[in-house]
Amino acid sequence: MDSPLAPNWLKPPADTAGVDPKIFSSGVARDNAQLTVQGIGVSELVEQFGSPLWVLDENDFRSRARDYVEAFNAAFESLCGGVDVFYASKALLTVQVAKWVRDEGLFMDTASGGELAIALRAGIEPSKIGLHGNNKSDAELETAITKSLGRIVVDSLPELQRVAQLAETLEMTANVMLRLTPGVNASTHQHIATAHEDQKFGLTMTPAPGAETSAAYQAVTFAAGCPHINLVGLHSHIGSQIFESAGFATAATRMLEFIAQLAAEQIAITELDIGGGYGIAYTEQDDPLAPSVIANNLAEHIGAETDRLGVACPRISIEPGRSIAGPAGMTIYTVGTTKTVWVEFEGNHYPRRYVAIDGGMSDNPRPVLYDADYTAVLANRISEAEPVLSRVVGKHCESGDIVVNSVYLPKDIDHGDLLVVPATGAYGHAMSSNYNMLPRPAIVAVKDGHAREIIRRETYQDLFSREVDL
Repeated sequence: MDSPLAPNWLKPPADTAGVDPKIFSSGVARDNAQLTVQGIGVSELVEQFGSPLWVLDENDFRSRARDYVEAFNAAFESLCGGVDVFYASKALLTVQVAKWVRDEGLFMDTASGGELAIALRAGIEPSKIGLHGNNKSDAELETAITKSLGRIVVDSLPELQRVAQLAETLEMTANVMLRLTPGVNASTHQHIATAHEDQKFGLTMTPAPGAETSAAYQAVTFAAGCPHINLVGLHSHIGSQIFESAGFATAATRMLEFIAQLAAEQIAITELDIGGGYGIAYTEQDDPLAPSVIANNLAEHIGAETDRLGVACPRISIEPGRSIAGPAGMTIYTVGTTKTVWVEFEGNHYPRRYVAIDGGMSDNPRPVLYDADYTAVLANRISEAEPVLSRVVGKHCESGDIVVNSVYLPKDIDHGDLLVVPATGAYGHAMSSNYNMLPRPAIVAVKDGHAREIIRRETYQDLFSREVDL
């Protein structure tokens, strides 16, 4: 029954056992009754590795990574010789994941000393690593310089001056890319939009009141004239979970116009990073574009703009993260309790089923942080019961501890059933916590029908490991 409490886009499914290929990884299917990953049933995975459990379809992850490399290189080959694809490691990073990235020919974008350490531990060549961040420590910058990273993405004038000073002290040259703010309002949540003026990232391209030049121009001229800085190129990133192409096109135009301005002053910019943030399907309302469509659209636009401006196309780099890791992952939960509440709406009362699982905001904080929508399916069996509007909630001491705000699930879901929430490969493990002292789940990678643990489950003993006076 269609509930008036449901969002407009959500409709009761014709088949509650259905697996939407737009949302789930390519290796997920139904085998008789239960959900499988590369042929392994969810019940078997939970029996072997426990619950809750993060599961990564390694075949799917690698395939998506290759798709970006192949699609963008094909689209840009004649325009600028190809594209460098940097995996945005903040989406999901372990040593094993970094090795997959390395094996598939991607570069690695890091945003902290810890992410950098994992990339290096995985054997990624320093020349293929970038270091991001709006407030890098001196130690992080020193590591980036001494390891000769391919790029340090500098975020401000003070940081640029610190990099120059550190490089001089170390008697080395720092490879620098300048992150600019092109002034684009991306169509996404305000907390993951990163190219408008009033936020913490980047060098503005707009002069301050009374100033003749912008911070971006000042940074470029300083870097171009500094003997201890190699100005690799310019960088922009408009945000995350974006489906509309207009923002990417506008940002590219503004960056290329700036490059043309600099070329007229004999300052050559040979590389342009146009960021990432390509959206994925979390629910039926999302309709992401294939990498080939994104690549061809951008190549056509950038080609037209470089012709219009009369400049050579710089080497292009991109930074997909979520769109590689997100669909490749899912979380398996075990149902604990259920209850039905009656909610008043326009003078009538309607039922909402609450389904409580053994995880929550500690393994997926995105719904709390960004009002992010997910879906869920009953995974260990097929039910003939009618679908009812449900809300999947965690076990934390927070009323906002909601994993799936609205989904139609079979009415007979009960204690011990397994639920799967798809598209959790990005920003689940990466943003997880020990809130309420819950140990974090394990990560299991499944490749060619074989499952292995790549991050072990935390134990209560792990919770004591940083206590100093026990």
